Amino acid sequence: MTQKFPRDRFDSIPHGIERVGAHRAPARRGARWVAFGWAALAAVVLAGVGIAAVSVYNDRLDFGGGEPVPTPTPVATAPPTIAPDIPVAVLNGTGTSGLAASVGETLTAGGVPVGITSNADTSDVETTIVYYAAPELEGAARGVLQLLPVGDVRLSEEFGATGMQVVVVLGADYVEQSEG
Repeated sequence: MTQKFPRDRFDSIPHGIERVGAHRAPARRGARWVAFGWAALAAVVLAGVGIAAVSVYNDRLDFGGGEPVPTPTPVATAPPTIAPDIPVAVLNGTGTSGLAASVGETLTAGGVPVGITSNADTSDVETTIVYYAAPELEGAARGVLQLLPVGDVRLSEEFGATGMQVVVVLGADYVEQSEG
């Protein structure tokens, strides 16, 4: 059942127009480039906003005047000394057998008296640390550290309670340094 509608002015299309439809006109030159330009501009703006948002979120970009962060004051350390009256305990915190005895011999050769050499409670210690039991023993701990290739010093009252004033706990970094 096809219906016949009367002809009107929209049924006759002028020649040379490729488009069909009542409200369509020929496309202007460069219309696609304008659309591409707007899309590129939108992409750049969105990317910039995203980067700025992540920077603000990660505290890498500061928009506020805020107070400047004060630099920490350096902590005074005691000068390294060799204390012949304070025996040092050497504990092996690695899986390397005989390491505590070897380090004990090195310290004795350097003038540091060694009280005991033994294994630590664990064998997975990463860093070598010289512990001292009281603040006045920091110089002696730094003197022991001078004889070792790696390490750090720390105040720890736990070893002082057991009667050990200065304790060297050997870690994996000592093994790597002594083998390398």
